[in-house]
Amino acid sequence: MIHAVRMKQNASHDVEPIRYDWERAEAEALYDLPFADLMFRAQGIHRSHFDPNHVETASLLSIKTGGCPEDCGYCSQSAHYETGLKATKLMAQADVVATARRARDAGASRFCMAAAWRNPKDRDLDDVCDMVSAVKELGMETCATLGMLTPAQAARLREAGLDFYNHNVDTSPEFYDRIITTRTLQDRIATLAHVRDAGIKVCCGGIIGMGEGVEDRLGMLVLLANLPSHPESVPINLWNEVKGVPVNDTAERPDPIAIARLVAVARIMMPRSVVRLSAGRQYMTDELQALCFLAGANSIFIGDVLETGISRTSSSNKNMKSRSILI
Repeated sequence: MIHAVRMKQNASHDVEPIRYDWERAEAEALYDLPFADLMFRAQGIHRSHFDPNHVETASLLSIKTGGCPEDCGYCSQSAHYETGLKATKLMAQADVVATARRARDAGASRFCMAAAWRNPKDRDLDDVCDMVSAVKELGMETCATLGMLTPAQAARLREAGLDFYNHNVDTSPEFYDRIITTRTLQDRIATLAHVRDAGIKVCCGGIIGMGEGVEDRLGMLVLLANLPSHPESVPINLWNEVKGVPVNDTAERPDPIAIARLVAVARIMMPRSVVRLSAGRQYMTDELQALCFLAGANSIFIGDVLETGISRTSSSNKNMKSRSILI
């Protein structure tokens, strides 16, 4: 009898349609559900589309750090702020491939290459395309985050073998102008469209803890869930403390249950998307991370500390260090 009831409950999640017409009020109603009910619904939907015991592991490398002309108020890589981060040139391909090989051998299945550009110059894209092809030959999925792209640049990356492109919307449309002025939200959406049209999978999420309200976090999810296609990967970044950036004046770390609720709502609204715990895992206890996996998160970054600040792993996950980069 118990088995039959469970089967019926799971079956009810199987028939929930994939939607692209979410209203903010619906997201708020989900978020406000009794916690056990919200977790139950999210976990049921998660099991309808994913192996509930599998967590995807990815690794990330900053192939060009610092000196970015954007004024994103949360980022240590912006040239607008004095953060103590030294700008570097684009890494050599051999060094990138060697790092990717180590990441693969450590268990990562996807390798992301991040460059602090507003948009890549074509001569730089030549080198990045060569890196993508070389990493692809290692048998890994490839991802890149390079700033805004033209349709032609997106097509070149696809030809090189790029599987995913990361380009976050960061926050809600209402909060966006309070943290960035050099690039509009529509600029970001246009790049997502170019990437999708080129046949590259989309990795797109945002950042929480910058001083936004719950309504902004949910507004970000509504924006993502109402794109013409849901992102294949949705990274949830918890803002890392960075000295010298404006977000320091507004930042407020969400409480653990608020983070778990947000993950659960993301899972319900985008049932087939991989939801990744990205930056800020050093602020999360093992228990909170486990709760987020129960809520529907199913991807994390593993590897060494990177580029935007000091990260530290939780006590029992010494091989799964938190990402400092926001992706």
